[in-house]
Amino acid sequence: MMLIRRYTESDLEQMVAVWNEVVAEGVAFPQEEALDAETGRRFFAEQSYCGVAADGDRVTGLYILHPNNVGRCGHICNASYAVSSGFRGQHIGEKLVRDCIRKAGELGFLILQFNAVVETNLPARHLYEKIGFRQLGVIPRGFRMKDGHYENICPYYIEV
Repeated sequence: MMLIRRYTESDLEQMVAVWNEVVAEGVAFPQEEALDAETGRRFFAEQSYCGVAADGDRVTGLYILHPNNVGRCGHICNASYAVSSGFRGQHIGEKLVRDCIRKAGELGFLILQFNAVVETNLPARHLYEKIGFRQLGVIPRGFRMKDGHYENICPYYIEV
């Protein structure tokens, strides 16, 4: 049974693997460098919250949640989601996003904003719009794909 919960130390190895899979695909995350055990431990510990989708001991997906900015804009948070390729299409991403919205509210954030949703990432865009996110516009050529060409990005937000 799939459960969305706070990550634990024992999840880190699998979290790093899922995260690195998305980074290696080069079509969604801005990061280019893979995490290792130590950089992964630090990266996930630095977040305001990390949730994992777990099926027993197996981590099938995760999200990170953190402030999008500081000070007068510190009430706006940002998040990223990763689902293992072998588990995509099972609505895990939707469960992660909905849990993230709930957790953002619990942490006192008022808005969840995505800065760089790649325009061609239609599954993510459809999911966000289904949940109620609003697109803020389009930033031309804002994301460099793994193959070197540029795609537009579409910022999104939702009040939590």
